[in-house]
Amino acid sequence: MNKVMSDKKVIALYVLPAFLLLMILVYVPIVLTGYYGLMKWDGIGRMEFIGLDNYIRLLSDGMFWRSAYHSLLLAIFSVISLVGYLIISLVLSGKIKGADLFRKIYLIPMLLSSVAIAQLWMRIYHPTNGVMNRFLMSLGIDEPPLWLADTNIVLYAIFIPIIWQYAGFYILIYYAALRNVPNELVEAARIDGATPWQIGYKIKLPLIAGVIKVTIVLAIVGSLKYFDLIWVMTGGGPNGASEVIASYMYKQAFSQYNFGYGSAIGFSLLLLCLGVTWLIRKLTVNKDDQIQY
Repeated sequence: MNKVMSDKKVIALYVLPAFLLLMILVYVPIVLTGYYGLMKWDGIGRMEFIGLDNYIRLLSDGMFWRSAYHSLLLAIFSVISLVGYLIISLVLSGKIKGADLFRKIYLIPMLLSSVAIAQLWMRIYHPTNGVMNRFLMSLGIDEPPLWLADTNIVLYAIFIPIIWQYAGFYILIYYAALRNVPNELVEAARIDGATPWQIGYKIKLPLIAGVIKVTIVLAIVGSLKYFDLIWVMTGGGPNGASEVIASYMYKQAFSQYNFGYGSAIGFSLLLLCLGVTWLIRKLTVNKDDQIQY
């Protein structure tokens, strides 16, 4: 067996199917997106090469920068929410009553599609029959806010279901990482008189620092390219108040039939995600991550 696996031809044969799928499903679409961004094209007719005009247009497109700002806000809120997920995971990893039940409850949003979650929260935010406004009216507020129609609050109203949707995903990751922390270290610290807070902050968190870095990258990149729930709930409205990069790209490409410009937005989004990932890696790297030569 070792002789077979040491043969480079056999290794190449095993790797080839995965490599071909990766090329067809990932790298070829990326190259085509960048190529279409150099064209003036409605997605159907003849393409006209215009060079970097679409990318230059992005620099002066106010709506693009506004949508980028909204995506950045979502990324910030997502990273902040990781603190809450981590605290919940620390509590669940301890010996508390009802932890098993709660571990099942927080997974419910993961079982629902984004469309179902959007429909659920649209009913919660309904101006007259929604749970949110009925609760506010029961407190004596005669004119509760129009959550999805007010340009000042619609973006933050959408952030809530997005953060709720991915709570189970990140809690599950943190919980699995905390369960892999050696129990001997925890027991030794407990015998030495460490409090639960000290055990969590000084022992458990440093040991799962690598997992935390990964979740930060996932949260930021996922927020920058987020689309589906926002599109179902508001379509980027009202008046662009909840527009994000992905929804603006979709509108340009498939609603306004400006496929070349939409491709340029999509390729710029890819570069932005790669840049953010590289920056986070540089900012969070430590000596233990570096290879010593």
